[in-house]
Order: sequence, then C-alpha cells, then structure tokens
Amino acid sequence: MSGYNLIWVFIAGIIASAAGYVLTPKGNNQTVIRTIIIMTIACCYMSWAITYLAQLHPLIFPKKTGLRPHLE
Repeated sequence: MSGYNLIWVFIAGIIASAAGYVLTPKGNNQTVIRTIIIMTIACCYMSWAITYLAQLHPLIFPKKTGLRPHLE
C-alpha cells in the first residue's frame, strides 16, 4: 500500500472520463449524460481515495484492552 496508488487511479479516472466524454451518443441530452458520467467517476474516486487514505494513515490507532491477558 502506497500513496502512488492514488495517482494511478486518478489517471485511470481521467482516462475513463475522457472516454465517456468522447463516446457519449449525440442527442438532446448529450450534455446531461456527459455530466453524469464525469461526476459519477469523480465521486467514486473521491470516496475511494478518502477511504484508502483513512486506512493508510489512521488518525486513531487501536489500543490493547487486556481482555485476554494470556495472549499479550
């Protein structure tokens, strides 16, 4: 686990967003469809990145409670 995964997934998200932008079918709702595709990818990336960073650098570390002292 490293911080470089954030960069690689960000680049993959940019590529997916560009592909969605280019491959959107023409029509009355083309702008709406493009917006939905790009916003979905951006929100999924942000959710994943926040969860990943929270696990990579936790703010609160677990403490031993002494429930099983024979195993400590």
